[in-house]
Amino acid sequence: MDIGITKKDREKIAEGLSRLLADSFTLYLKTHNFHWNVTGPMFNTLHVMFMDQYTELWNALDLIAERIRALGVAAPGTYREFAKLTVIKESEGKVSAEEMIKQLVAGQEAVTKTARSLFPLVDKAGDEPTADLLTQRMQIHEKNAWMLRSLLES
Repeated sequence: MDIGITKKDREKIAEGLSRLLADSFTLYLKTHNFHWNVTGPMFNTLHVMFMDQYTELWNALDLIAERIRALGVAAPGTYREFAKLTVIKESEGKVSAEEMIKQLVAGQEAVTKTARSLFPLVDKAGDEPTADLLTQRMQIHEKNAWMLRSLLES
């Protein structure tokens, strides 16, 4: 494979993208769970918002995994692999709507930080396609975190 990025750099970038994929998948699953289980006076607002966010996340999973593959590395794809790679904690039991929002803000911020942490390596390797993907992901997650945070203000 000769795309202008060394094998070592491709593998390190793919390793970081695998963490991003795991964080994104875990946030997807958590958001979908909250969509199913939200209750209370904000039900309709949150139910729709969560659906918009998990749908966007679902579509992003493919983009991230395909970038890993384009770098010549196998993408992780099991719960076990994702659990080892993610920094996002699963939610268990009944959670209030406000707690759901707080957990999703933290999840959106975590994905943003994971994406941002890859930039030094991506920049050094001259990997513009990955930089573009990371920039797009950060814009979406920062906006989602802001929108969720705004629901917590009184």
